[in-house]
Amino acid sequence: MTASENFIHRCFDLAKSGLGNVAPNPLVGAVLVHNEKIIGEGYHHEFGKAHAEVNAIIDAEKNYPGLISSSELYVNLEPCSHFGKTPPCVDLIIQKGIRKVFISNTDPNSLVSGRGIEKLRAAGIEVVTDVLKEEGRKLNRRFFTFHEQKRSFIILKWAQTADGFIAPVTKERFQISGDQAQELVHKWRSEEQAILVGKETALTDNPQLNVRLWEGKNPVRIVIDSKLLLPESLNLFDRETPTIIFNSIKTEEQKNISFVKLNFKNPILHQLLAHLYSKKIQSIIIEGGTTTLQKFIDENLWDEARIFTAPKKLVYGIKAPVLETGNFNTEIILVGEDELMVVNNF
Repeated sequence: MTASENFIHRCFDLAKSGLGNVAPNPLVGAVLVHNEKIIGEGYHHEFGKAHAEVNAIIDAEKNYPGLISSSELYVNLEPCSHFGKTPPCVDLIIQKGIRKVFISNTDPNSLVSGRGIEKLRAAGIEVVTDVLKEEGRKLNRRFFTFHEQKRSFIILKWAQTADGFIAPVTKERFQISGDQAQELVHKWRSEEQAILVGKETALTDNPQLNVRLWEGKNPVRIVIDSKLLLPESLNLFDRETPTIIFNSIKTEEQKNISFVKLNFKNPILHQLLAHLYSKKIQSIIIEGGTTTLQKFIDENLWDEARIFTAPKKLVYGIKAPVLETGNFNTEIILVGEDELMVVNNF
């Protein structure tokens, strides 16, 4: 691995610290390097706050203010060139006299998309692009999917027994995966912007769909309830977390609850995703049940599947979704006594 790749890898590691806090912005890390030594580093901590490049420069200014203009900047995504919540990062880079910038990915956002690189080069700054490009795209797969496919990055998640069931046929509560898997799921929820279940799952399990087992933000809760039959006594209606109810009857705003009317005479998933895109929801976890998950699978509207298989058996129950994994990249991980299969479709 080259020196520039090592420094971009450090950017990746820094960027990951912003997961769950920066969306709809991308995950970005930056390092300033002088004579092969890092003199400043930073990452984008929170949406609306300073970007990674700014934090790296501030860090360098604390201890090495005289070295910045003779340093190289490494950043995993093209520096912004427009005014948003913060000023353009390219203007600060130019102002500080940095002469060389290494970048992993060009920003797919139409507001940037090469303009930052052009502005840097016009100012006489040498720019090296595409350093570990594919790894950079994987890191920011949510951001790239949102801007290139105009929809949320979709994660399918379920737990199944060793004999392929997702729940008892009686629909009584039955915890399939172990405690370690449960905690990991709550960590995942803290990393994504939204979580979705169907009406039957909401009614049978009465889920809270929050991150009570992990420290972080609760995702926006989403449920599909075409006829608005769910009782308001459910946890979904506690108004503690923003919640969207997709239905066929009304569009209405209440405290922390949005009712959004869709045309259920037509396929609804594209309608649903179009609404989430308009709300800048960059990623969503689909947690059930089987019917809802299978709809996303059948329409090939998914990017990643995370499937727990527990050593328990039900013999008779509600069958788990069917996902043919043969043509996809898969990874198997042990989480306590459960087997986690991660399937990539991006």
